[in-house]
Amino acid sequence: MSKNKDLAVVAVSGGMDSCVTAAIANENYRLAFVHINYGQRTENRELKAYNDIAEFYGVKERLVIDYTHLSKIGGSSLTDKNISVSKADLKNINDQPEGKHVPTSYVPFRNANILSACVSWAEVLNAKSIFIGAVYEDSSGYPDCRPDFFSAFEKIIDLGTKPETKIKIETPIIHLSKSEIVKKGIELNAPLHLTWSCYQNEAEACGVCDSCALRLRGFQQARIEDPIVYKVKPNYLG
Repeated sequence: MSKNKDLAVVAVSGGMDSCVTAAIANENYRLAFVHINYGQRTENRELKAYNDIAEFYGVKERLVIDYTHLSKIGGSSLTDKNISVSKADLKNINDQPEGKHVPTSYVPFRNANILSACVSWAEVLNAKSIFIGAVYEDSSGYPDCRPDFFSAFEKIIDLGTKPETKIKIETPIIHLSKSEIVKKGIELNAPLHLTWSCYQNEAEACGVCDSCALRLRGFQQARIEDPIVYKVKPNYLG
């Protein structure tokens, strides 16, 4: 990797979207990876995926942050075990008007918390960009995955950092469908076999939560076999 390339901080959850985003960033930047533990149900499995992806790309600059406040705040089925992880209803996800369907897996204002940490580290490292694998068109309806949110946050960076600090937020897959993300990952030789997307299981992906369903449907639409192990693999094309 050329030392003349600018540095980018990449938020890597360990999921497919962040992995493909890292693969895209890797084309033009040196990489620094950030991972957030926030008390999610699959915290240990996601951390393993993050480290495996970092090893694949030979990333030396790594930062793992424990955000204990998000689990204390709760309000999400990912952080509160008293709230059940809903089974996917892809028809309703796609048919609901914008802003009407926010699933139980939404972690309140999570992306703002993640970006804040990324900005702090990026300013210290003199990184030029922050990459985050947000998806809008084929997402589960999270309000903090909207393009306008990231445009607004970029203005906050300009206002809240040193005058000489210039950091751009890059969301390269935000307008891609899951099948397009799968194809992009294959094109870039992203290590999709190392990723983990399930919201509730750590040994075998459940296959029925929102994240599993969207991922599986993406692979099925792309006519590519998903390389990770599932407890069940429904056909989401019907």
